[in-house]
Amino acid sequence: MRVQELVKRYDGKAVVDGVTFEIPKGKVLSLIGPNGAGKSTVMGMLSRLIARDSGLVDFEGNDIARWKSRELSKRLAILTQTNNVQMKLTVGELVAFGRFPYSGSHLTAEDHAIIRRAIDYMELGEFEDRFIDELSGGQRQRAYIAMVIAQDTEYILLDEPTNNLDIYHATNMMKTVRRLCDELGKTVILVLHEINYAAFYSDYVCAFVDGKVAHYGTVKEVMTKENLAAIYHVDFEMMEIEGKPLSIYY
Repeated sequence: MRVQELVKRYDGKAVVDGVTFEIPKGKVLSLIGPNGAGKSTVMGMLSRLIARDSGLVDFEGNDIARWKSRELSKRLAILTQTNNVQMKLTVGELVAFGRFPYSGSHLTAEDHAIIRRAIDYMELGEFEDRFIDELSGGQRQRAYIAMVIAQDTEYILLDEPTNNLDIYHATNMMKTVRRLCDELGKTVILVLHEINYAAFYSDYVCAFVDGKVAHYGTVKEVMTKENLAAIYHVDFEMMEIEGKPLSIYY
């Protein structure tokens, strides 16, 4: 997957301006940067939830705009920041929505097996018959991730998946992201505000400033105190845990 010279304007102002980068297969890529840097807008254009003004999103050799929605949804799944389901759904019913691109409302035996695996993978068996609105924030996030797993796409886009989670649930969420890549072979693209999670759990990082790509590369290439100070206008000290850079700002 590749994006080239993406541009998005609101009221004549470019909020995404000439963005170009590659998304490596089978890796975790985090999009970081300060508020208003254009991260979520880029994510929206990657998933076709936001129309681009110009530029290209090349997905498997074709402009993503040319893909039929049903075929694209078999290859790419997105979980946005706000996932407010209005219907009264159980965890099992929510996860089953992941199979809609394949079978619609007529689930096959294969669909049921995939749903079962997704629920078990996210350790949600005891909550399967619970309603979504009865779950904690962490449990609810796991249920949405299970739905994405059931969709069985190679590419998974997650817009601030740790938003509104405490440190315990946020850390577990990032461990799940890592497992999706390492165990299931998924390509995961994240928007993250917590730079230590980006540093510890990602393979690649794309840093945005003012709607443009400021830095792109491996974690060690991007997550330096000099780069972070320039991106966030805050001084950083760096340390390492298990060979991964972590930051302390002051």
